Amino acid sequence: MPTALDLHALASEMKAAQDSRREIAPFTTRFPGFDLSTAYEVAHLVHLARLADGAKPVGRKIGFTNPDMWAKFGVREPIWAYIYDSTVVHLRETHTTCDLSRFADSRIEPEIVVRFEEAPEARAGLAGILDAIGWVAHGFEIVQSHFPGWKFQAPDTVADWALHATLLIGPPQPLPRLGGDVMAALESFTLDLSCDGRLVESGKGSNVLGSPLAAIAHLSSVLARQPHYAPLQAGEIVTTGTITTAHSIRAGETWRSEVQGIALPGLTVAFSA
Repeated sequence: MPTALDLHALASEMKAAQDSRREIAPFTTRFPGFDLSTAYEVAHLVHLARLADGAKPVGRKIGFTNPDMWAKFGVREPIWAYIYDSTVVHLRETHTTCDLSRFADSRIEPEIVVRFEEAPEARAGLAGILDAIGWVAHGFEIVQSHFPGWKFQAPDTVADWALHATLLIGPPQPLPRLGGDVMAALESFTLDLSCDGRLVESGKGSNVLGSPLAAIAHLSSVLARQPHYAPLQAGEIVTTGTITTAHSIRAGETWRSEVQGIALPGLTVAFSA
């Protein structure tokens, strides 16, 4: 395992790659002992550096909550990272544009996003998590990899901001607008993802660890084992992971989602360079 001095060097290398859209060799190929615990230490150092730069954390992202992606990328459990005021975009409409020139080898993920009105009590189960939510929205997370060809292991992705680039959040809906059984709807809703009018993939809420609420419960349990990090707080935004697999995107493409089974509008995003 790298020494503490090595961790600071790796954090500096990782942040520099993120800030300059530069690719680097995965840490797991260079350091055989680079495991998840070490990766979260590096991510914490990068987080501290971003705070020093003036970034304001506004919530968390959960990655790899769709098990369909695990075998493809060699992961076995979800990961997480902070998201910041500089990376989260609240959309006033259901259509927007996004400049891909800021990101490295980007992909699109349709997700469910929540904002907590109160700090969730993980011990209260999924119902307790739901009770703490102020609003729910559908969003697109744009993810990126600073490792060539999206070839990495899970610890690499933790160090690399859990692959976060930006989060486009659609119009939020208070829980009462989502119907009488929101918990069931979050599990059973379906989503169609299309590119330039062509259906690319269909997904459902249960693809996200069984439910977006279950993904949040998993994050809460992980945070309880990580002394560097506070538990989820009131006011935090959490994006719960992709409903479909992640798909490569290019400038000039227009991507659209259609949601059925829950009262959330679909989104349209046109990508430029």
